[in-house]
Amino acid sequence: MAWALKLPLADEVIESGLVQDFDASLSGIGQELGAGAYSMSDVLALPIFKQEESSLPPENQDKLLPFQYVLCAATSPAVKLHDETLTYLNQGQSYEIRMLDNRKLGELPEINGKLVKSIFRVVFHDRRLQYTEHQQLEGWRWNRPGDRILDIDIPMSVGIIDPRANPTQLNTVEFLWDPAKRTSVFIQVHCISTEFTLRKHGGEKGVPFRVQIDTFRENESGEYTEHLHSASCQIKVFKPKGADRKQKTDREKMEKRTPHEKEKYQPSYETTILTECSPWPEVTYVPSAPSPGFNSAHSGFSLGDGGSPSHQPDPPTPLADPGHLSPQTLLPTWSPQEAQQWLHRNRFSTFSRLFRNFSGADLLKLTREDVIQICGPADGIRLFNALKGRMVRPRLTIYVCQESQQVRDPQHEHEDGDGSAGTFFVYHAVYLEELTAAELSEKLAQLFRVPAQQIQQIYKQGPTGIHVLVSDEMIQNFQDESCFVLDTMKAETNDSYHIILK
Repeated sequence: MAWALKLPLADEVIESGLVQDFDASLSGIGQELGAGAYSMSDVLALPIFKQEESSLPPENQDKLLPFQYVLCAATSPAVKLHDETLTYLNQGQSYEIRMLDNRKLGELPEINGKLVKSIFRVVFHDRRLQYTEHQQLEGWRWNRPGDRILDIDIPMSVGIIDPRANPTQLNTVEFLWDPAKRTSVFIQVHCISTEFTLRKHGGEKGVPFRVQIDTFRENESGEYTEHLHSASCQIKVFKPKGADRKQKTDREKMEKRTPHEKEKYQPSYETTILTECSPWPEVTYVPSAPSPGFNSAHSGFSLGDGGSPSHQPDPPTPLADPGHLSPQTLLPTWSPQEAQQWLHRNRFSTFSRLFRNFSGADLLKLTREDVIQICGPADGIRLFNALKGRMVRPRLTIYVCQESQQVRDPQHEHEDGDGSAGTFFVYHAVYLEELTAAELSEKLAQLFRVPAQQIQQIYKQGPTGIHVLVSDEMIQNFQDESCFVLDTMKAETNDSYHIILK
């Protein structure tokens, strides 16, 4: 005898919905796992797995990274689930980055008991600014003379060895450390995000930066060039206390959102885990080569035994020999092995495997589009410019000539019958990058092949023949491609001389 339970209408509707949900939940049982049946990435996209997922390389999420770097600063709560974390920092404040050895037992035994080298960089996150990084940093150097973008707070750091900061690379620091020992480095970022915005009218959004760490081990030659691991995170830098205010503002905005809207955003984490990335391709900035007159064998400023400069005319400088190329230039006659050495020497080691069978001629035949397609936009443009030997223009070029450095043109002298009509001055180009009086003095000493100590002061002839001392500020106000005639005057003491720009 069958028993039937009579339910009210509302209960029947509920029961029907539960049955449908239950049937739907069982619909996958017994089916083969296909592409849409079960996706682990959907689970890892949940907020609780967001940080852990981002630290794994996309191609192999089971791979354990050899190192992990943790920035001790909270992430912003106003970042959507699938976006990269964003961390706010205060300008000039010291922030700890913990260097953690993440290796399994027996992994990378070649670095056991040895030091590794880590290079820290603050670089642009926006691709547009990456293309003009050198110009942006040079502009910042001009506005903030003597300052650095990135520094290490050495007294607070633990376990770092031989920290270094290259004076020409304002955004880079490096040091050695032992993975077996506790290591924490405290960094300070001195630029703020709004310094690189296009329009500065107040209230504009600052550009994001990236803190990137590249770690290397020693090779057979004792140089730290064998890449081990790279990781980075996205940051924005504010004026002092500005990061705290921005974090508070983001938190208050999130509190006003509905629970449904909050589910679309990541929670704020107390620390920031740097995620694995490609190694940063170092850009080797090579100032424009000096004029051939700098290296030519001339005696244009020799100090004679009589105590006064002996000015001897230079012959006209011959055109540069096409075979005398910069060591950075790739030659079409080079073998694949020599081309590989050129790639390593110019910081393109990342792509050496891709081009392992390319000779010099093969690389030079690549078009700009080919290189960008192979290496990506940023690295492709850099490699293409290096292949074509494009040099960066100097910040200032001036032309100088000694007052008595003359060359006679016999043809004009014969036609006019007057020696003065056939006389012209020979000028030499001087390229300046730092725009300082010390740099100008050094370049003039190189030009005339005299010790830099023998040039005591440099003056510029002003109105009514007065002598004005050349300062850094005066050089910074020189017009590009200005011409000067040089005269010398013996100093009151020692065997040094004053140079007068006329």
